[in-house]
Amino acid sequence: MPTSAPPSNRFERRRAETRQALVRAARRILAETGDTGASIQAIAERADVGFGSFYNHFDSKTELFEAAVVDALEEFGQTFDERLAGIDDPAELVAAGFRLSARMADSHPELMQVLRRRGLGHIHSENGLTTRAVRDVQAGMDSGRFTVVDPAVALSALGGTLLSLVELRFARPEIDGDEAAANLAEMVLRMLGVPPDDAREVARRPLPDAG
Repeated sequence: MPTSAPPSNRFERRRAETRQALVRAARRILAETGDTGASIQAIAERADVGFGSFYNHFDSKTELFEAAVVDALEEFGQTFDERLAGIDDPAELVAAGFRLSARMADSHPELMQVLRRRGLGHIHSENGLTTRAVRDVQAGMDSGRFTVVDPAVALSALGGTLLSLVELRFARPEIDGDEAAANLAEMVLRMLGVPPDDAREVARRPLPDAG
């Protein structure tokens, strides 16, 4: 789970733990069904916190579920940062991100189900994952690696294709996820202006070792 600076005293720690328990419960609900109609009582029971605690942290269920999505997106972005640290080529970062996402459907199913169900509405929102994607696209443009002229359009293409890949992994689990991700990554790199032969090679470079 994404973390921030630890609270400085017992009260703040307990408060932070209660908030995170509610967010985790909301994430599980989103991953399992995508249904945000669960009652606050049901959410509090799922989180194993008192009903009254809910309103100490959130004004509404909408606010809670929004926080749950943002929490998942930040975890997704942090996973990318950890796994792909040290890759300097913006094209390789994009390709490795697609392939890592395909594998995370198995290794982080709850997280990826949240992304699958709610990610489209957050492609252009102010979240950590979007910030990271824009950074990498801009780096590719600045270096001449990518020839796109509008980062927002590039972000739409990358985000939409990534979400389609996640949907494919869950809807068609029999398909080779690594191969599908590499093929999609190659197509996206070509769309961004990477020459075909280069795009094919970059899309199939070995992924960094986990941990």
